[in-house]
Amino acid sequence: MPTDEELLAIYAATKTIAVVGASSDPNKHSHSIPAYLQSQGFRIIPVSPKGGELLGEPVAISLAAIGGPVDVVDVFRPAEEAPALAREAAAIGAKVLWLQAGIWSDEAAHIAEAAGLRVVMDMCMGTTHQRLFGNF
Repeated sequence: MPTDEELLAIYAATKTIAVVGASSDPNKHSHSIPAYLQSQGFRIIPVSPKGGELLGEPVAISLAAIGGPVDVVDVFRPAEEAPALAREAAAIGAKVLWLQAGIWSDEAAHIAEAAGLRVVMDMCMGTTHQRLFGNF
């Protein structure tokens, strides 16, 4: 698990977050967490095969469909999907693979780390940001 100093460095270096599994349902964490991160100044790129628009941003149908740099790939999908998402995150040049609270995949971590990505697992990107920056 990364230290608070390492987490602070990740946030400081992050401008764009691709949120895989982002939801339009405001009652789901996969909606409220990206909305919170967006409110904190991060650019959010929702990723879902459904496409459309979410949080005022066009939804990319896959990580490969994103047409610009991505700093963090924030994953709200089951752990079984994490290894493939780690490969895709590496392929698009992301710097961090972040698996949300409740998601852990040693295989995804190995894939991402071998490609030079930092890995955070089983940790909510929003609540961690709130804890570190005092935004409650």
